[in-house]
Amino acid sequence: MEVVGKDIQNFQLTVKEHSNYDFTDYSHTSLRRRLARILLEMEMDMDQLTLRMKHDPEFLETITRKITVHTTEMFRDPDVWNRLKKDLLPLYSTQSTIRIWHPGCSTGQEVYSMMMVLDELGLLDKSEIYASDLHQDVLETARQGIYRYRFNQIYLENFDRVMLNGDGSYSRDQKKHWKKYFHIDETRDTIQMKEYLRQKPVYKKQDLVRDPNFFLVNFDLIVCRNVIIYFNTDLQNRVFELFYQNLRQNGALLLGVHESILGVSSKRFIKKDPFYYKAQE
Repeated sequence: MEVVGKDIQNFQLTVKEHSNYDFTDYSHTSLRRRLARILLEMEMDMDQLTLRMKHDPEFLETITRKITVHTTEMFRDPDVWNRLKKDLLPLYSTQSTIRIWHPGCSTGQEVYSMMMVLDELGLLDKSEIYASDLHQDVLETARQGIYRYRFNQIYLENFDRVMLNGDGSYSRDQKKHWKKYFHIDETRDTIQMKEYLRQKPVYKKQDLVRDPNFFLVNFDLIVCRNVIIYFNTDLQNRVFELFYQNLRQNGALLLGVHESILGVSSKRFIKKDPFYYKAQE
């Protein structure tokens, strides 16, 4: 079903007037694509959708969850994780504390990936892990650390590439390596992260569009992958400024492989692929 400019504007206005969310500065291209998918799924037109959103808060919450992206996986883009493991994280080994923030953490797979790499490097105990997302329900999934096994077997391929320096093949022989971090129950079709990992992160609900840094600390590393691609240029620059102000001097920002810092914000960071380092003030 076709979604035109006025449909997007009406949707944005409805969300802003009837909730605490603000999609005003989200990319129209992204909103158009996701709204078209929602209309097809729910067999509605835009007038029906916005009308129900105005009168049904639970329905509005459901739509905002569908609009925001929660696609993630463990060790997504293994080459990037290998760069983190070999090039960036060892730089922090002499510090007494390492602080890492995952804004837009979704259901937590990247948070657990980071902790596993830190543990492999002997840096987990001195690390503080913070994570935030727009929706409380995905944060609860992250806290529980339970994921479907058969659907997510690529996690094990990625684990092999990053943690074992392998070629992505895996077998039951690797169970001794997995069991340090998670338990696989094939009968229940679950991957369950170990309790010591589940208890370590500090999670908070946060809207990058309008909220400050609720953790009240500065960070050595901010990992925000595949989030800002859904924002327009103005909102991207506001978020980059938030990150800049909350990075320690020479701290690093990691974005998704298809994301970059352009325009005025590019002067605030020095790119050493794939990382963006905070420039001197």
